[in-house]
Amino acid sequence: MTTLSPARTRLALLALALGGFGIGTTEFVAMGLLPDIARDLLPSLYAQDPDAAIAKAGIVISAYAIGVVIGAPTIAAVAARFPRKALLTVLAVAFTVGTVASALAPTFETVVAARVLAGLPHGAYFGVAALAAADLMGPGKRGRAVAFVLSGLTIANVIGVPVITWVGQQSGWRVAYLGVAAIFALTTLAIALLVPRAPGDPHATVRRELSAFARPAVWFALATGALGFGGFFAVYSYVSPLATEVTGTSEAFVPLALIVLGLGMTVGNLVGGRMADDGAMRAVFRLFGAFAGSMLILALASGTVPGLLLGLFLVGATASAISPAIQTRLMDVAGDSQTIAAAVNHSALNLGNSLGAFLGGAVIAAGWGYLAPTWVGLALCVPGVLAAVAGWAVTRVPADDAVASLAADDDRVAARPGS
Repeated sequence: MTTLSPARTRLALLALALGGFGIGTTEFVAMGLLPDIARDLLPSLYAQDPDAAIAKAGIVISAYAIGVVIGAPTIAAVAARFPRKALLTVLAVAFTVGTVASALAPTFETVVAARVLAGLPHGAYFGVAALAAADLMGPGKRGRAVAFVLSGLTIANVIGVPVITWVGQQSGWRVAYLGVAAIFALTTLAIALLVPRAPGDPHATVRRELSAFARPAVWFALATGALGFGGFFAVYSYVSPLATEVTGTSEAFVPLALIVLGLGMTVGNLVGGRMADDGAMRAVFRLFGAFAGSMLILALASGTVPGLLLGLFLVGATASAISPAIQTRLMDVAGDSQTIAAAVNHSALNLGNSLGAFLGGAVIAAGWGYLAPTWVGLALCVPGVLAAVAGWAVTRVPADDAVASLAADDDRVAARPGS
């Protein structure tokens, strides 16, 4: 990559983060607009059973996540050898087109299809952008580079999602998605102007990239991320009814709740990036414990406005901190398959998105109330931690080998002159 001045480097990083801002807005804006989407696209069901209609509208969230799950490994494997700037530009254009299609689709079924298409570039964009950011920031800062690109996504939850949610509540959810499309159009321009040219990996092949999936540690890391973020999205997908039905606030309060959650995500992402650079697995274990604690606080305290806001902040912070740690872990255990390792993390997280939205909707539809998804999120922490333990176990030095290694070290020390 071309050597840049510090100012130009910052501008290039900001262009990459702007893409994350657009992705965060398009991915999360539906959470605050589910009642509006249900009223518009499922009018008959909404008139009969609003809870069932809102739960069904959650499929819009799951559809985007399914697009990410499909697109991340597919695009990353095929495009790893392509020049990164050109690839990022094409992906930004694809986001723009997919989001416009989401806004203009006439029926619930076509909106769901458009959201699947809009999600396809998600993981590949974050994966390639993370590698480009790591090159820009230099050695030893991979976790922070991942966090910087993801900071656009977390800041979207402070600014983009609440603003677009408010726009959607005032002017309709379709106008909200057109606003998101404008962000992606600006991202396309910023990447074209500010990100330096950089080659892809000339030795990359589809077979080499896909070889990452032959490593058990990769699968355990993916499972850890999917289950952890499944718990997060079980809560996040239904923030709007949680605030209005459990805490008793008005719909106008929902954007403020999303801002607080987004502030937590922003802080947690930056902390998680630094923790990942000091040891990804250590960070994963510590952060899962904190995440479970934050879920418990939200479940017990969300009956009051201060309790709701504190719980949402902590859930956002701890969940977001896990993401750069998981992505760094994947890159550590994937060998030469770095592009796909950086991308498939987002497949896992969005599989968790789909899982969380589905399970959260299922417990609501079963009549267990709008607090039930929080308990679902807490329950998902258990298999998430077990997957992390399994991933650590398959990569640690076996005890016998460790003893042999220490004995060999002792022999070498004893053999030194003067020992």
